[in-house]
Parts: sequence; C-alpha cells; structure tokens
Amino acid sequence: MKVKSIQQDTGSTIYQVTSDTLYKSNIYCEIPYCSADSRYFVFHRQNPEYDRNRSEFVICEFGTWETHVGGRGTAGLSGTAITHKGIFYYLRHADKDALELVKLNLANGESDVVHTFDGKIKLKSLGTVSPDGHKYAYGVTVDDKYTEFGIEVLNIKTGTREIIDTNPYILNPHPQFEPSEGKQIMVQHNRGGKIDENGKLINLVGEEGATLYILDVSSGKRTTLQVGKPYTTPATGHEAWIVSTKEILLTVSASGDYSAEKGNLLAVRAGESARVVSKGYIFSHVGTSVCGKYFSCDDSRDKKDVVIGSIKTGKTAVVCHSESSFGRDQNTHPHPYLTPDLKWVVFNSDRSGEPQIHAASVPDGMIEELNVG
Repeated sequence: MKVKSIQQDTGSTIYQVTSDTLYKSNIYCEIPYCSADSRYFVFHRQNPEYDRNRSEFVICEFGTWETHVGGRGTAGLSGTAITHKGIFYYLRHADKDALELVKLNLANGESDVVHTFDGKIKLKSLGTVSPDGHKYAYGVTVDDKYTEFGIEVLNIKTGTREIIDTNPYILNPHPQFEPSEGKQIMVQHNRGGKIDENGKLINLVGEEGATLYILDVSSGKRTTLQVGKPYTTPATGHEAWIVSTKEILLTVSASGDYSAEKGNLLAVRAGESARVVSKGYIFSHVGTSVCGKYFSCDDSRDKKDVVIGSIKTGKTAVVCHSESSFGRDQNTHPHPYLTPDLKWVVFNSDRSGEPQIHAASVPDGMIEELNVG
C-alpha cells in the first residue's frame, strides 16, 4: 500500500501506515508494543474471512512500513500482552475447545505455544507478563452470575493456575506486572461497577469512582493506593508503571484541584500521597517509556494532541495533532506510546474517516528539551 505522510507544525511527520476498512487498533498505550530494538511494532486487525482466530497481529517495520501477519488469535484483544523485551503474547483457538497461549518474538517473527488451556476461561482483560517471562496474569469472571471477578496467574513454567484475588468491582482490572521485579500486579478497582447476570454492562463504575491497588503476587496481599476518592478526583482508568521506581503514572478527572491548569497527570507509590507530574493539558490515556524517564498522553481537547513529557521535570511537548474523534470505539482514541528508542509515537486516529494506525516521528532535539527543567 501507499503510505500517506502528513507534515505537522511541530516538525513531526505523521505516517498513516494502514488504509483498509478492517477494524484495527494499536492495541493499547500503557507500554510500547515494539521489538526491543524499535525496528518493529505490532498492531491488531480483525479479519472476518476467518471463522475462528479472526484477530490478525500484524508486524510493521518502522521507516519502510512493510507489514506481515505475525500470528492469528481469538477475536478481540483479551489476553494480549507484551514485555519490554518485545515478546508479544496472544491467545488462539486450537483443536476442539483448547485455547493456546502463544509467544511471538517481534524481532525475528518466531513463535511458540507456551501453554494450552483446557476448556473455556472467562477472560475480562488484557494480559500481563512478568519481566522474567515466567508468569502470565489476566482478569477473569469467577461466577456465572457476573457478581465476582478475579485476577488469575498462570505459572508458564509449571502450567499451574491460581486466582490470587477476587472482588465484585474488578470487572475491568487492567492488570499490570511491575516491570522491574515482577513481584507485584497493579489492579484497577472500578468501585460500584456492575454487570447483569447475562453479562451486559450496567455501570462501568459507580459514584465512588475508580481507584487502584497493588497485589503482592506471592501472598495475594492488597495495598490500596492514595488515588481516587477521597484522596483525589476519580481515577480515569488509564495508568502505567514507571520502570524501576515502584511508582505508577495515572490520570484523574480534570476538575477542582486537578484541573488542567493544576495538573491531572499524577504519580503514586504505596504508602505515599500522589504527586502532580505535569499540567497544562487534559491528559487522558497514559503510556510510559521503557527507560522510565518519559510519558506519552493524548489531550482530549481540540485537535487531540499527542503529548510527550519528562516524568522528572514535568516539561511537555506536542509531537503531533492526532485529530482523532474520541468516539465510542476505542480505536478512535489515540492511545499513543513512545518507542523504546524514543524516535516514534504510535497512535490510532480516524482523521481520514476510518480508524487507522499512525506513527509520528519525534522531532530532533525534542526529547533533550524535555530534560531542561
């Protein structure tokens, strides 16, 4: 296909790397979906030509924009995960009722089945993998009435599975292994959320609003974080670990003490009050860089700018204007993430009329400017 390029007044060039009408997304923004050397990234595309395994995980090379299908999995994104080493995990239907967990190396395209689930698992989230690659965790529905949900951990080496936490309000848990040691999992707690007995969503969250807690993998002990009511405005449900700090970057509702002018991008760690990282935008979706020094966000106002910044200095820069619609479908939200080498931002946009995958170059000198406090 012919790749469309769009010049920006920021000095960036946006490349629209897809043009077909199939449903697609850059998966999610919390961490980069890239090979460790930043040569390739992977995106999701739904292909109705297949009866099973309709999800195509497409590998794209930066610069040449050449693509190939790295693997096919179950419909949707449930269970997908990636490590900072560029090892991507996805689920696919095997023979009969078996479900396979597949490990795909984005750098060389090699894949292996690392586990086979016998029977159906009621997944409720994306997956997450420990930094050593030994554990894989995901949200599940515990009962048939959709009143209890859990965090299940698979030991990939032994094949054993254990639900280490249950709660009626972790119906959208966004579990994430702490990426340095992998001893903890962050969980999103949608207080007041409800699903009816037929599996239909009634409320994603109640009046209390969302918060976060940390789960100790070995003991199952919870540690509630001081975000969301009564500490801050409600958490938006967009959060990511900051590498090697035990801190979590997140956005909260931009109002009151956390307005755009005062800052709704926060960092928090166990036992401490949240701190404002940056201000000046209505920060929405959050991603953190592999090095732990920078963040990427989308601003939900005006041209839906893709913003990057320094977690240390709080200084920001607009890479490009996504011009996404922020509609009902998730792939109309930019969900930007920085590549490990900090040279590209990958995001969704329906600026052309259809949601497509885009990559924007980070202008020369922009990262260095962020470090000047």
